[in-house]
Order: sequence, then C-alpha cells, then structure tokens
Amino acid sequence: MALVTVTDATFDAEVVKASEPVLAYFWAEWAGPCKLMTPILEELSDTYAGKLTVAAHNIDRDPATLPSYNEPAVPTMLLFKNGSIAGKRIGAHSKGQMQEFLDSYL
Repeated sequence: MALVTVTDATFDAEVVKASEPVLAYFWAEWAGPCKLMTPILEELSDTYAGKLTVAAHNIDRDPATLPSYNEPAVPTMLLFKNGSIAGKRIGAHSKGQMQEFLDSYL
C-alpha cells in the first residue's frame, strides 16, 4: 500500500473524518528530512495496512492545512484517531522510532 495523497480540499474527508487512524504526513520536496522520511513512511504504510492509513500532504501544492494546526516545520506527522490529533512527531525519525510511536497509539 502506497502513501495516499491528500490535498487541502480532501484533508478533512480523508484524514479527520476517516474511520480508521490516519498518519498525516506533511512534507515538501525541498526538505532534506522529508527525503529521509518518505521511504520509511511508505514501508510503514505496508506494515500497518488495515490498521492505519498514511496520508501525504505536499505543503507547497496545498499550503493551507498545516498552518491551521500551528505546525511550522516539515516533516510533521500528525496521528488522527476519531477526528482528533492523538499524537505528533516533527522532524526525521528512524523506522524503529516511528513504529514505537505508532504502536503506542494503535
């Protein structure tokens, strides 16, 4: 399962109102830490298939959503459960660190 692409227009329906937990991954092509996180999150989207969706949101193409959560940096990962933010991670993290983070909420 690959990362699901979301936009400002689809974020609420596909992330906030989703029936299963969603890890919203805010990223930008120019950000070095995002280049490290993308392959890790692609792998984790396979690992957690059926339990979690990983939704990628490009802040350059769709700049309105991330500031509404008062997060200024990328990569930012917000874990949504039942319409609310259950947890967050900012910056680059190892696969193990991300699994630990996700496992603590799932």
